Amino acid sequence: MKKLQVKKLVLAGVCLALCMVLPFLTGQIPEIGSKLSPMHIPVFLCGFLCGWPLAALVGLIAPALRFLLFGMPPLFPTGVSMMVELAVYGLASGLLYVKLPRKMLSIYIALIASMLLGRAAWGAMRYLLMAFGSSFTFQAFLAGAFLDAWPGILCHLLIIPPVVRALEKAGAVK
Repeated sequence: MKKLQVKKLVLAGVCLALCMVLPFLTGQIPEIGSKLSPMHIPVFLCGFLCGWPLAALVGLIAPALRFLLFGMPPLFPTGVSMMVELAVYGLASGLLYVKLPRKMLSIYIALIASMLLGRAAWGAMRYLLMAFGSSFTFQAFLAGAFLDAWPGILCHLLIIPPVVRALEKAGAVK
């Protein structure tokens, strides 16, 4: 049992490291680099690979750690909202993955449901932060969560399920 826990901790650490590095890679792509939501990918993968507790923790600390190390994303209101969003991504993807049957369709269902829940949490946090001087409208929610985020949504749908399925087949996911 301890060997499995150590493996999950190491994988969570790798996912956290990827949260730090991937934005540098996608940031080089003009126009859509930041819209690919590169920090989301390792958090979703962590949910599928490590389970909800570690994935929620990785999601929660990744934006704050990246701010402390590199100054991005700005902590308020963006980073705080991302902390909640990514924590919900990790929590939801990890919980849904273990509850659904091991089929490709189930991976997509868990991913899409997690995306919706995380974006709702992001919107709720942005709305709550209005009390501290941040303005946020329903139109801003729709634009930030869906309209401007479509490259990232598409990227996640194309990358994450095949990677999870390949890791399942390789025996890396239990």
